[in-house]
Amino acid sequence: MSRDAWLVLADGTAYRGEAFGAEAAGEGEVVFHTGMTGYQEILTDPSYAGQIVCMTYPEIGNTGTNPQDEESSGLHLRGFAVRSHNHFGSNWRSRESLNEYLQRHGIPGISGIDTRSLVRRIRTAGAVNGVLVHGEFDPGELRDRASRIPSMEGRNLVDEVTCPSAYDWTEAGDWDSRPVQHERRYRVVAFDFGIKRNILRELVGAGLDVRVVPARTSASEVLADDPDGIFLSNGPGDPAAVEYAISSVRELLGQRPMFGICLGHQILALALGGRTRKLRFGHHGANQPAFDAAQGRVAIASENHGFAIDPDSLARDPDIEITHTNLNDGTPEGIRHKRLPLFSVQYHPEASPGPHDAAGLFTRFRSMIESFRA
Repeated sequence: MSRDAWLVLADGTAYRGEAFGAEAAGEGEVVFHTGMTGYQEILTDPSYAGQIVCMTYPEIGNTGTNPQDEESSGLHLRGFAVRSHNHFGSNWRSRESLNEYLQRHGIPGISGIDTRSLVRRIRTAGAVNGVLVHGEFDPGELRDRASRIPSMEGRNLVDEVTCPSAYDWTEAGDWDSRPVQHERRYRVVAFDFGIKRNILRELVGAGLDVRVVPARTSASEVLADDPDGIFLSNGPGDPAAVEYAISSVRELLGQRPMFGICLGHQILALALGGRTRKLRFGHHGANQPAFDAAQGRVAIASENHGFAIDPDSLARDPDIEITHTNLNDGTPEGIRHKRLPLFSVQYHPEASPGPHDAAGLFTRFRSMIESFRA
């Protein structure tokens, strides 16, 4: 028996559909994701903490869910909106339907709404807060409730998703954990700002032994471990609000080779004296074009971020070079330092979901470590 569900935005726009997932209420910033596949990786990506995700691809749930496609141990988003929800997953790896999966993790979903209309609303007016509920409600009351949700600007959501204590990660390869052999392995400390598991797999696959540490780990604690390199992970929220991480990274500049992805890229830029700004509706998809100026080529990449580096804020330092640019809107997609051993990218070279055009960046990080230790 179907149940009603509502997704109501802070501007009063209301979508009535069919409920699936958990009998719960979700509040957060509403964003859309343009990927055709990979909904389980999206659901388990900690970078979506505090957000309600709308999928632009209409058929969701067709392949069910399974443990291998999880990018973290839980779901951190606040709600899930789709055009058509399939109750019966059909895939040899499927262990649970999408509906059952969301129910188990306490996440509400809504289907049967005009997702094209919702995407046009976000693209035209910008990202907006919303409330997703199951049952009968007064849309006016939900609008008022949505209007009281805090803005994503100024929010530190890293504390909600980081690991409680340090741990070692040893799994390499894709979901089948194929072993990778290297003549010499190097030790890397990875800051967990909301790290994805496939990033950890790619680091291990590049011949790196990975120690994952909580986001609030100090620079002195990192150096006491004497790593060969330092990795800054992806994560949710406003990078400028994660002041403790910016401070730690600033102390670590030049001490060891450093590589950052997504939020880690932004935190590195802030530690170098740059600024970040909120994007109108962000980049959330598996098909974003990033131009690599040094190689003169375009990588189609997976992205998930609502903030970007202000390029003018880095222009005053001649040692900082913008290496990659998003071809859709011209925002910086990568930086490097001409004297210090560090670089970062805004997009996700580890994919999951998405193409593997930029997977070689993990090998580049290893090469930087080898040169530093030579």
